[in-house]
Amino acid sequence: MTVEVVSFGCRLNTYESEAILDRAREAQLRNTVVVNTCAVTGEAVRQSRQAIRRLKREQPERRIIVTGCGAQVQPQTYAAMPEVDVVLGNAEKLTAAAYTGLAGEKIRVTDIMELRQTTSQMVDHFDGKTRAFLAVQNGCDHRCTFCIIPFGRGPSRSVPMGVVVEEARRVVEQGFAEIVLTGVDLTSYGADLPGTPGLGTLVRKILKLVPELKRLRLSSIDSIEADDGLMRAIAEEERLMPHFHLSAQSGDDMILKRMKRRHTRTDTIAFCDAVRRLRPDAAFGADLIAGFPTENEAMFAGSLALVDDAGLSQLHVFGFSPREGTPAAKMPQLPRALVKERAARLRAKGEAARHARLDGMKGTRHTVLMERGGIGRTPCFTPVKFDAPHGTFLALTITGTITGRSGAILLGTP
Repeated sequence: MTVEVVSFGCRLNTYESEAILDRAREAQLRNTVVVNTCAVTGEAVRQSRQAIRRLKREQPERRIIVTGCGAQVQPQTYAAMPEVDVVLGNAEKLTAAAYTGLAGEKIRVTDIMELRQTTSQMVDHFDGKTRAFLAVQNGCDHRCTFCIIPFGRGPSRSVPMGVVVEEARRVVEQGFAEIVLTGVDLTSYGADLPGTPGLGTLVRKILKLVPELKRLRLSSIDSIEADDGLMRAIAEEERLMPHFHLSAQSGDDMILKRMKRRHTRTDTIAFCDAVRRLRPDAAFGADLIAGFPTENEAMFAGSLALVDDAGLSQLHVFGFSPREGTPAAKMPQLPRALVKERAARLRAKGEAARHARLDGMKGTRHTVLMERGGIGRTPCFTPVKFDAPHGTFLALTITGTITGRSGAILLGTP
């Protein structure tokens, strides 16, 4: 039996899971499943542990290796599971050597904080995917009070621009028409490189030197780090898709301060307004946390109102989950029932905003990149139902909406 990788969490993990598959194959690993975990919430850890138990029940003869952020910050927790054979850290998982000699020590996790550079993995296959991911940055130098991820990923470090361009060229040659740039703190890209090129400089370099690339996207960004170079790229580069997912986290200034975020509520709204002036067709999503310690109803109302005030139409809502080792875990906690109730209200607000945006798109025309299963994506990443071959571009007029497995989607016609 061959190697399988089960991935949880962010797009960076998705990218790295492809690299893990390559490294495990280089090591000639057999009859093994690698679980690439997430640690962003307690629920993410619970889901990964549940999946590990299920995988062992279904195929008990397979060896199970656990890696990812969960393994990096809680190696002993996973090593204590009888289903787990080996635990690898985030640095180890991307080396073929880590997958050899597995009969030795059960935990192979080094100090991630000692890493000072990120090496591109040159992944040029994304099985079953329409778009390719390029990890151009890793780690984070900020210390938001709720976040455990810097301790799972280490300090911020960037892949040199020339290497990124070469990898972009490779995946385009493999037939991918769209690339998503990803990282832990993507908008900090380049601060550790000679000359400190910013994310906007990288975007323009890719689009100039890889003219065959049809679409370039950004994964989650921190709007307070959007400098003049990135704003110019947004304004001038039509192949940079006008969909922006923001690490907003809250719509209340006091909660943002207690989170140790570097932006205010006004900053988030101002960024969205500025981008809309440059790209009137832009769409915005955001990560938002409900039920942060000390959040009262008025503070939560600020997050609800931010959806309308910033024009957000795609929310990733997290009910606050205390992560051991973070300052927020020591703050006065809200009752879990209240956290869940506020998260549900915020999700409902997001769904209403999403439906309103979809309804407003009726009669408009968009170029859609078709995925598998008869679903395509507009430049703003809105899903459109239409039956056409995977990987083709079509100009479609939006005629209405239907409800799919993941919610409302658009209907299109040529």
